[in-house]
Amino acid sequence: MSNPTHRSISRRRFHQAISALTITAVAPRVAHAEEDDSQFPPGKFVDVHTHLGQTWNTTTPLGAEELLRWMDAHEVAQAVVLPLVSPEASSYPLTSDYVLAQTAPYRDRLIPFCSIDPRTSYRGGEKGAIEMLRKYKDAGARGFGEHKPGVPIDHPGNLQLFRACGEVGLPILFHLDNQRNTDQPGLPGLAKVLAEVPDAVFIGHGPGWWASISGDATQQDLGGYPRTKTVPGGAIDVLMEKHPNIYGDLSAGSGANAINRDLEFGREFLIRRADRLMFGTDFLSPGQNVPQFELFAKLDLPDEVRRRIFRENARRVLKIG
Repeated sequence: MSNPTHRSISRRRFHQAISALTITAVAPRVAHAEEDDSQFPPGKFVDVHTHLGQTWNTTTPLGAEELLRWMDAHEVAQAVVLPLVSPEASSYPLTSDYVLAQTAPYRDRLIPFCSIDPRTSYRGGEKGAIEMLRKYKDAGARGFGEHKPGVPIDHPGNLQLFRACGEVGLPILFHLDNQRNTDQPGLPGLAKVLAEVPDAVFIGHGPGWWASISGDATQQDLGGYPRTKTVPGGAIDVLMEKHPNIYGDLSAGSGANAINRDLEFGREFLIRRADRLMFGTDFLSPGQNVPQFELFAKLDLPDEVRRRIFRENARRVLKIG
């Protein structure tokens, strides 16, 4: 349920306020964080969300060399490759070992993550989880996810894994909707996670996360792609204001829809949260339509905002380079 105070703020006053804050706060921070791109593979994007192999029974398998050719065609310098290990996550399991093996010859451009389902029968509690994650990190994993199990986001098994990720130093990319990592409008479960595991970095993705850009998000919205104008005061802004360890992955239809449903609000959101957002596509099959390139081409964002969202934030958080 949205806060009546948020509803009473006019859109004009809201946009005027955030524009002023952006000029004084965001731009200087971005300008001083500019990186030397010459040390990285050429390309203006780091894509924080791709998959290899066959994800769904309706999609065509994607190989590493095909992914690299697609990256070259779209100016993607580096891409995170995510496993999918939960039964709710995909038609076919894509294990951490598979992702590590497939990306091994191309680690300058393909960045592997690892994943563990919270219902996995590992021994030793949190210590056992830490040992498993360190094994994956030593093999090259830079993060944890796509975390997509059919449990509440604040499930005890999730919290144990999240604490282990914080201990090992693996950022967590999670999917949230009405089936996986479930929550309620306002995302109180995620708020609990962020408060209880402040040492871990979280990257939000999925319909439930991105519907929460709006202050009037309903339970139904958390499972879909709302098309109405965005209401200020959404849970994403609230959580980002309070917790420095939450970021957003702009991939898939859900990420594109969050910005496209209300381009005026979406553009201001990207500028206001330029240090907390990461470009992504969720590319997983040859010939797949990816809306992010067309969307960002029409937004006319400031150069410093584009740099941070397109590549700098991901490289900083994942410690690439």
